[in-house]
Parts: sequence; structure tokens; C-alpha cells
Amino acid sequence: MTDSSLLVEPSAVHLLRRHAVERPDRPAVTYVHDHDAEDGARTLGFAALDAEARQVASWLQGQCEPGDRVLLLHPPGLPFVIAFLGCLYAGVVAVPSPMPGQFQYQQRRVTKIARDARVRVALTDTGQLGEVRQWIDAEGLDLAGVASDSPDFGDAARWRDPGAKADDLVLLQYTSGSTGDPKGVMVDHGNLLHNADSLRRSMGLTEDTNFGGWIPLYHDMGLMGQLLPSLFLGSRCVLMSPMAFLKRPHQWLAMIDTYDIGYSAAPNFAYELCVRRLTDAQIARLDLSRWQFAANGSEPIQASTLRDFAERVAPAGFRAESLAPCYGLAEATVFVSGRASRPPRIEPIDPESLEKHVLEAPRPGGPSHALVGCADAPDFDVRIVDPADHRVLPDGATGEIWLRGRSVAAGYWERPEATEETFRARTPDGDGPYLRTGDLGALLDGELYVTGRSKDLLIVHGRNLYPHDIEHELRLQHPPLNTLAGAVFTVPVPQEEVVVLHEIRGRFTEEQLRELATAMRATVYREFGVRTAGLVLLRPGAVRKTTSGKVQRSEMRGLFLEGALEPVYEEIEPGVRQEPAGTRS
Repeated sequence: MTDSSLLVEPSAVHLLRRHAVERPDRPAVTYVHDHDAEDGARTLGFAALDAEARQVASWLQGQCEPGDRVLLLHPPGLPFVIAFLGCLYAGVVAVPSPMPGQFQYQQRRVTKIARDARVRVALTDTGQLGEVRQWIDAEGLDLAGVASDSPDFGDAARWRDPGAKADDLVLLQYTSGSTGDPKGVMVDHGNLLHNADSLRRSMGLTEDTNFGGWIPLYHDMGLMGQLLPSLFLGSRCVLMSPMAFLKRPHQWLAMIDTYDIGYSAAPNFAYELCVRRLTDAQIARLDLSRWQFAANGSEPIQASTLRDFAERVAPAGFRAESLAPCYGLAEATVFVSGRASRPPRIEPIDPESLEKHVLEAPRPGGPSHALVGCADAPDFDVRIVDPADHRVLPDGATGEIWLRGRSVAAGYWERPEATEETFRARTPDGDGPYLRTGDLGALLDGELYVTGRSKDLLIVHGRNLYPHDIEHELRLQHPPLNTLAGAVFTVPVPQEEVVVLHEIRGRFTEEQLRELATAMRATVYREFGVRTAGLVLLRPGAVRKTTSGKVQRSEMRGLFLEGALEPVYEEIEPGVRQEPAGTRS
């Protein structure tokens, strides 16, 4: 394929229709619903996928006006894929979303999305239709809930080509909503095609590269970082349930082997879970030598996880140079930087220099912190900027990552002030506009290193610390915390002090919990030089996360201060929960 292969068509619809004509019977998408059964998967070729998408689109065109928003509420499976493409084919705007779920905070988030987008209709599948309609009624929403996989849904012969153009809005990708206020990133056809082509060229992907994975399709990494690039290239994408992966992580790797998958992406925790849960017998049955592109992104990437994973699955033929640490965000469609075909670049850094916002080599015999490089970003203008005065910083200095490029979205849906603040940033000399990512990082020898989120940065007694470093170190040193989530933040008592929340699994006596808490406090002090003013151990699942798996530290801080958590064990110093008015973030 030529370098411009994904950019010659004016829209994603034109490209997919071309594939349906040129490779009608080639497998386009497969969903594995039963890993142990010979007939446990369903596959659609490009022509069949095109026909089913036109069928859904014809119904939408009869119910909606061009540009109307359509909420997609599907469990993992092909119905989501068909419904999403049906929205593209109909000229309406897709709004992917997780299911409302059983917890009120999950339902509130989906309700906020539906109301913010002013959706016209909610599509789901027949198995979830009752749940979706119950949620619609309970929330008093003025929209219809219908199952797009019912046999008589639409008529492909009645579909009308919407004549989509590159700058036509195609979806609202709602951000994680860690502040409780999700915002819809406006993504157009041009964004999708350019970003997929950027991923293709950066990684060296071709139409013969099979894609596959378990990341939810309502998440930008699953939809725009995996499914759509595969469909645009005319290759095959194999999907499985996220829950199947969490229950039996080896099934992800077995699927990669079975379906000859060359590209599969996952957050750092997934690789860590494989390291801890794979057995020698499972590894002995795997052949991972054809897995060329193992993308790691969506959350802080740990050097120890990369090394441990490569070593653990090396007997299955996996090569360390296949690991591809990546950086991306929904506001830039998804993919910003990352490369494979080389070992990950891991830079040892002096921890004290990192606290001073510079990257310097560690002193001989001194402490060292390993930073993982996320390659270069050839399709973006990247600036590292002082968050306070917007000065462009030199190589080796850490600041906020600013981006400019064709993959950057137009802004947030009906949020002009937030769009201006985030998407229209300029340096003091007027250069711009740039996208303010909210992420902290540095450029060093052309490599992008991401150090954390600006809103999560902890300032303790004048020192700058990253909460994910503390959380990772606790999991590393204390086995009862392995593979579980934690949240570290600060509270003023009266000066900033550290509070640690962490999930724990297993049965423990009160004395054992007290000993673990003491050991955790000692780890935080020994490794980071700060004391712990509050420590709370929680049941698995209690630490709230975004749809992409990122810890909602601000949300957990609020729950802690309100006394709304249900601890398994806690040690809290007096005054820690008595936060002065107006200081909650």
C-alpha cells in the first residue's frame, strides 16, 4: 500500500465501501464469544459488514436528521461494530458509551453523556434492550431505545449515501470524566483517517497485519486505536470480551496466537496481570513469535512491567523489540507517538532532578528512576511548555505537552470556553494554536517521555511527586496489593500531607492488616521521603476508574474527605478529613 493509502478517500465511508468491493470475502472482524468451542467465534467479511452497516444506516436515516447524535450502548460483540458503522453510513454522529451498569455513579455518567450530547436515539442489542429501556425510564430521558440487531431492523437496499466529507463530524468521544463532568471530543472523518494512517506509518503496519484485543470499543484505544485502523487498512480485527481477559488473561495471548495477530494494544496493567497470572504450562502452549506490535498505552507505563513481561513470555517466542510504548489521548483522536521493531527506550533519571522538572542522569551510586520513552511524534508539532507562563522549554526539561497536527480534534461538543482553553493555546510569542494535553513530559534526543498528569502532581513540603510512582512501588513491594488499584493524593492538615488508598484481596486478621499498613507507610517514607497521614485499605473494585482504566484520584479524594468509603482497615491522623472550605479539587 502507498504512504497515502488511507488518505486518498474523502471519508471513512468511501474507504470502507471500496474495501467491500475490492475484498468482499476477506474477513473484516471476528468476535470470539467462547474460547473453548470450535464454533465459538463469528466472522463478517467486508461485503457482509458493509451490508449490515447499510441496513442499520437505512433505519437511522428514516428516524434521524444528518448530524443527529446516536448513543451506542452495547456489550462487547459485533452489534456495536455494525451499529457504529451504521452511524457513519447514515451521516449521524455516533456517541459510544459504556452500559449504564448497576452502580449509581456509572448510571449518572451515562445519563450526563446522553443529556450533554442531546442524543436522538439509543441503539443496543436484543439482550440488553430491557436494561437500556429501564435506564431511560428511570432517568426520564426523552429518547427511544431500540435493538439494532433485530432481524427486521432496516433495509440495506433503502440506504442513501450521505456524501460524507473529511470535515464532517463522525463521533463524540467522551473523555473519562474524572471530574464528574464528561466532555465530548468532536472527531471528524479526516481525524480518523489521518490518525489511523499515522499509526500505520509509525508502526510499519500493512494490510496483512491482523489486529486484535479485548479493550472496550467505547474507549478510544479500543475503537480508534485498534478496530478502525484495521478496517481502514482492509485487514482483520479479532475481538474478545474484556471480562474474559480479566478472568483468564492467558486467553488474550492465546487469541493472538490462534488468529495470527500482529498488532494488539493494552494498558500497562494488562501486561502486569499477565506476568503475575500466566503459568508455565500456559506459556508452553503459546507461539507469540508473530506478535510484532505489542502496544502499551492509556496509563503510566512502568519499565519494570516491560522487562518482566518480555522475560516471562520469551519462551513463547516473544521478542522485546515488539513492545511498543505509546502515548495518546482522545483530544488528538487517540495515537500520538510510539514505535515497535526496537527495544523500548528506558532512561535512568535522578529522582531529585525529576522533582525539579529536569531529566538528569543519576549520580554514581545514587538512586535512579526509570522513565519509559514513547518514541517520537512525526505527525505532530510537539512543544514542552511551562504550565504557568506557557514558555517553551528546552530539551530535557519537564512541562506540559502541547500538540499541533491534523489528528487534533476540533474541540469539545458545545463547550466553547473549554475548547478555547484546551484546543486554542498559544505561546507568549503567539505561536499556535496548540492542544494542551494536561500531561507532563519531556523531549530528550527526539524521544517523548511522559511523566504524569499535571492535575495529579503532588507537591509535598516543596517536593514534586507523582502519585502513580507511589502506587506502583507499593504494589511492587507488597504482594497483597498486586494487580489491584490504589489512589494517592494530598490533603492540607494544615500543610499538604499524603493519603494512600489501596485495594486489598484476601482474608487477614486485624493484626495482619495493621502490620501491612505499617509496612506500607515504611515503603512510602523509605522510597519517597514523605510520611503517610492517612492509609485506607479497601475491597477490590472500590477504587473508581475511568472507562479507560485510569484511576480517578480526584473522585477518590472527595469520597475520602466525605467519609463515603467503606474501609477494610484504616489509619488516619486527627484533622486529616477536616479540609478547609474551598480547597477541594
